[in-house]
Amino acid sequence: MSLFKARDWWSATLGEGEEFDQGCLCVGDVDNSGTEHDKVVVGSYMGMLRIFSPHANKTSEGALVEALLLEVQLQNAIIQVEVGKFVCSELLHLAVLHPRKLSVFSVSGTAGNVEHGDQYQLKLVYEHNLQRTACNMTYGTFGGVTGHHSLCIQSMDGMLMFFEQDSYTFGRFLPGFLLPGPLVYNSRTDSFLTVSSARQLESYKFETLAVATEAESRQDPDLPLKTGGKRLMPDWTFVLGEQALDLCVPSLSHYSSFIFILGERNLYCLRDSGQIRFMKKLEFNPSSFLPYASVTDGTTNLLLGNHTNMLLVYQDVTLKWAAQLPFVPVAIRVANFPEIKGVVISLSSDGHLLCSYMGTDPSFFSTPKVDAREADYEQVDAEMKTLQKFIKEATRTQGRTLLDCSGRDRRLCSLSLSSGAGSSTVVAFSAFLNGRYPAADLTGDITVSFSLPTEKILYIFFFSGVPRVLQSKFSLPLALVCVPTSPAKTTKFKITVDTNQPPVNLNSIFPGKTHSHSYCTLTHMYTLAHNDAVCSFSKTTKRYRIQSDCFEDMWLVVKELVQRFDKHFSKLGVKDFKKSFSGPLPMQEYFLSVDHHFQLRVSAQQYQDLLSERAVQFRAIQRRLLTRFKDKTPAPLQNLDTLLDATYSQVMALAEAAEDNRAQLEEAFVRLRSATHLLLLLLSLSQDLTPDQTAILEATLLPLLQDTPQLGWEESCNAAVSHLLRSCLSRSPKDQATSLAQAGGPVLGLPRDTARLKKHITLMCDRISKGGRLTLAAEANVPVPVQIQNLAAPGESEEKGRRR
Repeated sequence: MSLFKARDWWSATLGEGEEFDQGCLCVGDVDNSGTEHDKVVVGSYMGMLRIFSPHANKTSEGALVEALLLEVQLQNAIIQVEVGKFVCSELLHLAVLHPRKLSVFSVSGTAGNVEHGDQYQLKLVYEHNLQRTACNMTYGTFGGVTGHHSLCIQSMDGMLMFFEQDSYTFGRFLPGFLLPGPLVYNSRTDSFLTVSSARQLESYKFETLAVATEAESRQDPDLPLKTGGKRLMPDWTFVLGEQALDLCVPSLSHYSSFIFILGERNLYCLRDSGQIRFMKKLEFNPSSFLPYASVTDGTTNLLLGNHTNMLLVYQDVTLKWAAQLPFVPVAIRVANFPEIKGVVISLSSDGHLLCSYMGTDPSFFSTPKVDAREADYEQVDAEMKTLQKFIKEATRTQGRTLLDCSGRDRRLCSLSLSSGAGSSTVVAFSAFLNGRYPAADLTGDITVSFSLPTEKILYIFFFSGVPRVLQSKFSLPLALVCVPTSPAKTTKFKITVDTNQPPVNLNSIFPGKTHSHSYCTLTHMYTLAHNDAVCSFSKTTKRYRIQSDCFEDMWLVVKELVQRFDKHFSKLGVKDFKKSFSGPLPMQEYFLSVDHHFQLRVSAQQYQDLLSERAVQFRAIQRRLLTRFKDKTPAPLQNLDTLLDATYSQVMALAEAAEDNRAQLEEAFVRLRSATHLLLLLLSLSQDLTPDQTAILEATLLPLLQDTPQLGWEESCNAAVSHLLRSCLSRSPKDQATSLAQAGGPVLGLPRDTARLKKHITLMCDRISKGGRLTLAAEANVPVPVQIQNLAAPGESEEKGRRR
């Protein structure tokens, strides 16, 4: 550890949960103030762009607010930011690189009339939508053009795209490309430098790139050229033997320039002709570096950060200074501010921004003196016996339980057990329960994490010290949601299950939940609705009937009844027990749940749109009122305050209505899951489907565990059902093969209505009832027609024709 620390001049923490990298930091007079004082520009992967003008460190809470000139949330992630002359003028502009877009902004400041200071604005000058995903960029006076800077972007697939202001110039693919590396421009030789996947430094002159083959598409270097132009080849290469972390060509002199390469284990310095000047072997893992001019002629200073939180200052290969940083720097810059010049700016990956300077900061910690007294062996022996006794008592302890439940809709509980010295077992189980409406499933997950003592697992010594994890599923008892009650006289929905065995006394199937020998009534215990589910049987027809006033609430009772029948007859040794459903499928009742869920989704979208409109109106009124209050000449408000109060009331009412609709939507989705499970169970009973076929149907009709604003149940289910109808449930092998040859599909979104979805579900059930093969293996066994083969692989058919 260094005895010196970097002196903190100004620091800030940028956001929470944001990520940064080496291209997310740059400095310059981006607002063109004319004072030649730099501003700090920081962009994050979350799309947040910030511009700071740091001052001397203050202890007040408003220090960060005073230094923050501009903070803008952009729509896309920010990969790199640069300040340069990107417009035909002497003014500096800000270039922001997104994964699929290049934007150039102008930053301007307006003097304020109040005590809050100046106001800064970010204005878009031009932008380019990229056809390929960008990796990094560089800028400079390409081709010797003076007065403005051009931009070069390297894509993830190895294409260099050149832009001159608001126009795209040309693009070239790098030869032998595999993975992108750092990219830099050398203005003295008018060449571009990058490190390829072959771990070598390659130099390409701008003139060579300009006259090379046009990059319409990626071409194989072994094939002849399809268009005019020369094949792109590097002017010179230098083998590094390791991957480069960063490249830099500092502007030190017009007569010579040096190329610095930061490798994983070495630091290289080359002349602009590719000849090595020096190499420094590093004894640590570097994270970032920055070369800058030295006061000694013929030498170069270098700031180098590493993963031990150190900032090292080198003069060529000689270490001159070492300072301790509070974090690992991923980007380092040097800037000039009004109070101080040559400030080192460092940025961490989690958003710690530090402006520091070099200086001594000695530590005043002194090691306390140790009381050198002789050991009392009798006291040590007594303490050892006490500890041994405590360990033996802990070994005899059977277990210790700690139960923790949290969550509104999901009960998360953990159980910690201790079964001996050195042994620890943690049990975590979870299940979805809700006290407001019926649950769609009573199953849960259980995870057991444990580790055995070392002396107990000597025979498997290669697993010693490695924790074990076991996972399993469990089912909660029906008594948590159902209690016995008197049967209802009239009900709306009825389901009849047939069996091939004599009727069973329901007292033996549901012990403790029946009132007589002919019926069994179960009532769901919920605070919002108390719907009875009556289960009764006939002594002569071997039928069981479940009836209720709510269609969805019958799901858990029917499922429990079928499972208990299987267990009961398996215990009796009955091997030919069969159960079936002979009535028509309750499609209309099921579609009522589908329509109710869809209407709530539509209402949620409408509430969201109305909230957005009212929020825009509210902010517009606030701006007008603020203008009136700041005006030196008093003017009437013209009922703006009344309009503001009314808009605020509307926003609050819409927010409460949207929240109520969200709660209803959650309940509707759980009820829709229950209705879907019930429909699948009845369909499997009526058609005697296998467990694999039932699993396919369940994955088709229940593709989501919960709704999201981006993807809902209706569009997901419709896509899955349509796929089944075009594949294994298609009417002819030709239609099935045609669907298999198709690639892609429409983007899923909220449909206009549920008519198409209900039509597809009805058609799927109809084809299954008529003997359709519900299996995924059928997709691979369908013979593909010759026309489809020609469409899928035209090159193969042409080659066969040549052979003939």
